[in-house]
Amino acid sequence: MEPRMLVFVGSYAEADAPGVYTYSFDEKSGELTKLDEVSGLKNPTYLNVDMDHQKLYAIAENVTEEGTKIGEAVSFSIDTATGKLNVMNRAKTLDAPQCHIQRDKHSRYLIVSSYHGGCVGLVSLEADGQVGKQLDVQQHHGHGPHPNQNQPHVHSAFFSPDERYIYVSDLGIDRVKCYTIDSDRNMLVLQGESAVPAGSGPRHLTFHPNGKFAYVINELSSSVSVFSYHSASGELRLTETVSTLPDDYDGDNGCAEIAISADGRYLYGSNRGHDSIVVYEVHPDLGTLTVIQHVSTEGRHPRHFALTPSGQYLLAANRDTNNIAVFRVDTSTGKLNYTGHSIEISKPVCVQPVYCNA
Repeated sequence: MEPRMLVFVGSYAEADAPGVYTYSFDEKSGELTKLDEVSGLKNPTYLNVDMDHQKLYAIAENVTEEGTKIGEAVSFSIDTATGKLNVMNRAKTLDAPQCHIQRDKHSRYLIVSSYHGGCVGLVSLEADGQVGKQLDVQQHHGHGPHPNQNQPHVHSAFFSPDERYIYVSDLGIDRVKCYTIDSDRNMLVLQGESAVPAGSGPRHLTFHPNGKFAYVINELSSSVSVFSYHSASGELRLTETVSTLPDDYDGDNGCAEIAISADGRYLYGSNRGHDSIVVYEVHPDLGTLTVIQHVSTEGRHPRHFALTPSGQYLLAANRDTNNIAVFRVDTSTGKLNYTGHSIEISKPVCVQPVYCNA
């Protein structure tokens, strides 16, 4: 029996409206069909899926009695037969709202990032998959030359391929900081940092499947920085930075998401303003990039996108036009073609397609 694909979506939402969704995805037709939606959470924008244990994790906002915004993480169990989500628990993670959530492959920890708080947090996961307690918080310091860099703005945390290191992109200080987890003390330990060009604003990161290169998409300068990755030390060395935009475009833009094909031949990034996906061909030996396509996301403000596990489709979440557009990937050329399929959904921020066995 062919594996079934589920797609989970996080969005901007008030607590009394739907904010987390489940869809099924038909890889033959390219169509998305809604299976479930969950209300009760404010701004459950970013998600992490643990399909091995049939769990889903979302960030959410709450407020203290004094009216201060705080961050929470919410755990769900997934009914793979129906796509239904059931809230298991929710717990405070940071003293500030969050923009990203990550999980280690052994499901021992969550790593949460706070743009407004300028910090990264380590949170425990219980044996049954519920969110545990806050273990550690690392506060960043500094600023950059851009008007949006008046303070640290931690945007994401991603593991190295072997999960020895965690790379935390800070848009506010033009740094990608490298941490390890001290599992005896349950702490994040700083190992070093790498810089992108001043004023770039690093946002998200992805590693090449060969483990030799890393790619950082820069929100403020509309560019991608290419790094060589040295696994023994965890060091990232900058090799080049390339634009995400066509040469003749001079409008406003801010980049968002980045992803690489499973074979490492093609890299994708999203432009908000130009409202496009840029497609690069990756040099097999050097990891350097050559632009081969810009394609409209069929909507405005593509906050996030994802390649499906098979690599045959790309799903683009357009926040400002309330839609997710479906593109077919030509795996021989890397180029994208709009399928004509688009679903309406309120303010989508994160889209996570996964296979399940049900």
